[in-house]
Amino acid sequence: MRPPRLDQLDDLDRSLVALLQENARESVANLARRLGVARTTVLARIERLERTQVIAGYGVRLGQDVLDASLQAWVGLIIAPRHGPDVQKRLGKMPEVQLLCAVSGEYDYVAWLRADSPDRLNDLLDQIGGMPGVERTTTSIVLARKVDRGSVTG
Repeated sequence: MRPPRLDQLDDLDRSLVALLQENARESVANLARRLGVARTTVLARIERLERTQVIAGYGVRLGQDVLDASLQAWVGLIIAPRHGPDVQKRLGKMPEVQLLCAVSGEYDYVAWLRADSPDRLNDLLDQIGGMPGVERTTTSIVLARKVDRGSVTG
């Protein structure tokens, strides 16, 4: 069963999800106060949102000082026909791959990478470019974050 889309949720659920995206560790009491509802309502809504996979999990966002010590890059990949599943599997085993998306347009996939040094990024790009089925890659290194809602890179 697929989870409901955000536009299928009521206003309270959408507001609750937005608050949890800002701070998933916010106390239930504070969430209830901000939403103007009872704590039991917030608890019930969170439980249902988790059960229906609207909320698929909780994570950690690294502080900017930690992120500034690493390089982030996106890599557009063009994949040979029928090699997609193997490339996905190999990229999934690389801890530096933060996110892999199938996309429309010029590329078949876009991967978001985080590396601790230029040398490590270079090694990763060599590994990715050398994978069977990877026909071409294009890399852009992230220079600065202009808007960051924490959903792409942790």
